[in-house]
Amino acid sequence: MPTVSVIIATHSRPHLLPRAIESARKAGTDVEVIVVDDASTDETAEVCRNLKDIKYVRAERNQRVAGARNLGILVSSAEYISFLDDDDVRLPGTLDIQVNTLDRFPEIGLVYGQVINGDQNCLPTSQPPWPSPCPQGDIFWLLLETDFIPCLSAVFRKSCLMRVGLLNATIPGVDDWDLWVRIAEIYPILAIEQPVAIWRVPTPESGQGSSSPMELTLSVSSQFRECWLNLPRAVNVSKEQKRDIWNRFINRVADGLVFEAADEMNRRKYISGCKKILLSLRLNPSRAFRPRALRFLLGRAYKLSVESIASLLTSMLV
Repeated sequence: MPTVSVIIATHSRPHLLPRAIESARKAGTDVEVIVVDDASTDETAEVCRNLKDIKYVRAERNQRVAGARNLGILVSSAEYISFLDDDDVRLPGTLDIQVNTLDRFPEIGLVYGQVINGDQNCLPTSQPPWPSPCPQGDIFWLLLETDFIPCLSAVFRKSCLMRVGLLNATIPGVDDWDLWVRIAEIYPILAIEQPVAIWRVPTPESGQGSSSPMELTLSVSSQFRECWLNLPRAVNVSKEQKRDIWNRFINRVADGLVFEAADEMNRRKYISGCKKILLSLRLNPSRAFRPRALRFLLGRAYKLSVESIASLLTSMLV
């Protein structure tokens, strides 16, 4: 039996698959590559049938990424699981390093590594690997604040899913973070502080990312309140601790929205930038009204044309 199953979910991007598959094979000595065709409408099925030594699964209706990954998990035969998007690349030998770590520490549920940002050809850029540092051990509370585990860098025990369940397909874009939280609640996590994969950075032309940052923010906030705070370890803490956990989480979310708004406005996307500021105000007014944030808003206010303001008000009323 293979040691690790690498699940590659894909939808109508057959030109990217050979590179991702080849990188997965070179990343380990005993790898099962599972390609889940998420109801592609082009020649993906034909391309996959011509690829050797892969396990091909086709969904007849679109499952989105989490649902497709769950299909891959259900047909996998290895003890360990890892995910890889069709446009990303695994680095040679890195799966063996992570598998050996899991073998040496049977109490560990998941081991992750660093990721290098890549260009549209998935060639490394000059940016430093992330995350840095790499938290490990009992990281449950840290993961409730922010998701620092790159999905393509994680290798976890399939047996963990017997206790925590599969990916939640109803929260696209947050499903992997949710799985890491549920695993980290029960199991210690280890990190390999070296790059293990190259992540192709999304661009408007790449077609990556089906969920908007606004949708993701609302989705993760809802998941935090309705699910994560109801996990056994969170339920058993005091109200003051829960309030502190929520405040630290929402502060990070609000800060992230302000940072994204700055980037949007610098690229003259004033409407989407203002929407993010308004969402930050909605989630945590105190963070958006800090002196630094106010200076940022005032410094860019003059750039908003009458038409932009009118469009913004119209979108708020719809």
